[in-house]
Amino acid sequence: MAEGALNEIRAAVQALHAAGIEVILDVVYNHTGEGSELGPTLSFRGLDNASYYRLLPDNPRHCINDTGTGNTVNTSHPRVLQLVMDSLRYWVQTFHIDGFRFDLGVTLGREANGFDPNCGLFDAMRQDPVLNGVKLISEPWDVGPGGYQLGNHPPGFAEWNGKFRDDVRRFWKGDAGLRGALAGRLQGSADLFDHQHRRPWASVNFITAHDGYTLQDLVSYEQKHNQANGEDNRDGANDNESSNHGAEGPTENAGILDARGRAKRAMLATLLFSHGTPMLLGGDAFGRSQGGNNNAYCQDNEISWFDWKLAQSDGGRALTDFVARLIRLREQHPTLRADSFMHGGPDLLPGLAPVSWYNERGSAMKQSDWNDAQGRLLMLRRALPKGRRHIDVTLLLINGTGEPHAFELPEPTLPWRLRIDTGNPEAPERNVEQNTIELKGLSVMLLSAAPRQDGA
Repeated sequence: MAEGALNEIRAAVQALHAAGIEVILDVVYNHTGEGSELGPTLSFRGLDNASYYRLLPDNPRHCINDTGTGNTVNTSHPRVLQLVMDSLRYWVQTFHIDGFRFDLGVTLGREANGFDPNCGLFDAMRQDPVLNGVKLISEPWDVGPGGYQLGNHPPGFAEWNGKFRDDVRRFWKGDAGLRGALAGRLQGSADLFDHQHRRPWASVNFITAHDGYTLQDLVSYEQKHNQANGEDNRDGANDNESSNHGAEGPTENAGILDARGRAKRAMLATLLFSHGTPMLLGGDAFGRSQGGNNNAYCQDNEISWFDWKLAQSDGGRALTDFVARLIRLREQHPTLRADSFMHGGPDLLPGLAPVSWYNERGSAMKQSDWNDAQGRLLMLRRALPKGRRHIDVTLLLINGTGEPHAFELPEPTLPWRLRIDTGNPEAPERNVEQNTIELKGLSVMLLSAAPRQDGA
């Protein structure tokens, strides 16, 4: 039984480290529980309201509310900055925390004239001898003016990539005109992060998080079901980019269940085969559901609890094993987790560029293909040196339609091996002998090859 002692935190971190798991602490330095000017005086308001909080310049009786919680902590004030720095160092030095995820990170970077990536707090964290060696992850938005700053944080920070979430959800939901956007997300969102010597890891890719739907609910509900929260279903996001595939909520319809399964596996493969840092929501690997509730923070009951019996069910075990296969493939292939942004470059072998895009006919994508709003078929070939003599080559086949389609493999002909087919996850690995391969709707397929660099 937990007693709330600090040593319990130390013991938990030590146990996780012993298992090879780093600990990232989610911290909230952007607001406090004192709320707006109408809220209670509990701590900082009674000490020095004008120093600890941002106030309206022309009416300092009122708080600036860039956080949506009533107040905004003034991290540009030297004493407030010192308080945050002392807190962060305490967690690292006393508990050996490996990094931090900053809630509403844009708020922490606000100076008098708005968000500043070179603000005092960010500079202090990056140069501090204790903190510059830990992971720093920002939620790159708040509700204030200019509050969406994805890609605009300084080098050394990673950022939750909300565009990855939205573009991937919309593509697999069936929205038109998303083929180009999906291509950008697969390549580490270089359009957002490839500047100031930043690396793909700066993009924290996710499809679901603790706020919003679980992955199971994302393919099972088109409307939020938050009645249990006591706010007449007004709370939580209304636009979830979800699809129920034919029925709202639980169903026994075999066709609908099959489509939901394929959609889940396709999104998981997209997440794990995209460059950047993948973030997987707890429970998504075995089908956890919140019954369509997309704002379950206030629920300490079966709505938000983990059903570990589900994890031990046949379906739960199958999905967990599938996710494990994706992770192993990502570990095995440098092309699936590149350390630097991959663009053009000289051919590694004749006709084998580092990055190539193809349509389903095996022809290089043209501008007219990218402009085709109805185009939902795509192949991505990546190639990187692996060791002294071989090249790691992977070919990703993507079928975003609801129907099966044949893909013609592009030139040059390589000794392809089927590694995983999300439309048929039970299929074993095999060598691919033919030049045409069929892929089910709402599915992803990964092929790999390892030709020698000397061409032999």
